Amino acid sequence: MTTTVLNGSVSVSQRIRAGIICLFIGATLVFTVGLSHISAAHNAAHNTRYSLGFPCH
Repeated sequence: MTTTVLNGSVSVSQRIRAGIICLFIGATLVFTVGLSHISAAHNAAHNTRYSLGFPCH
């Protein structure tokens, strides 16, 4: 078995940009499903929303 190690450096600006993109995608998903009136989306995310403290009713 061979293990390959990649040693690459990522600049601070690239990490900040990736973090902002991840926060935007995550917030979009949470609020889209959280405010959805489609019952399938509501039921699928119901327990997750409550565990995150996001009210749904």
